[in-house]
Amino acid sequence: MDSADEEMVEVLDDDGAVIDTVSRREMRERNLRHRSVLVAVVNDADEILVHKRASWKDVWPDRWDVAVGGVVDPGEAWEAAAAREMVEETGAVAELGYLGEDRYDDDEVRVLARIYHARTPGPFSFDDGEIVDAVWVPITQLRDWLADKPACPDSLALVLPRLDSP
Repeated sequence: MDSADEEMVEVLDDDGAVIDTVSRREMRERNLRHRSVLVAVVNDADEILVHKRASWKDVWPDRWDVAVGGVVDPGEAWEAAAAREMVEETGAVAELGYLGEDRYDDDEVRVLARIYHARTPGPFSFDDGEIVDAVWVPITQLRDWLADKPACPDSLALVLPRLDSP
């Protein structure tokens, strides 16, 4: 069993209140609602960093994603989680802009997410192995670029509309 499987995760009710704490494995197995952060990373040319997730990821492996991010730790502040995920996944530190909060529910994931924006050209390092490939895509061409690629549905649903009207 992976140590990530045993990480603790807060379970939320439909109003976003914490009602329990369970292992990440249990959260995934039962598809329990939890807190998550998404960070859209863009550069000064209005390109977005799109990355491919590793094959070992516990949800949506080998898919392209338009945001870095992940599960918020128990008791962790939202913005602290976004900054932590940004550093863990990209090695970069950047000022975060808040883009909003929303829910995403499907057969694999149920999240209450806060969405952020980070403007930085890098440099990036993908040392934790969660990202196996990354490219800059002009935001105006993003939907066309993604059209024939498997992508993470949560970030598409929650991030793309906010890129259209930041």
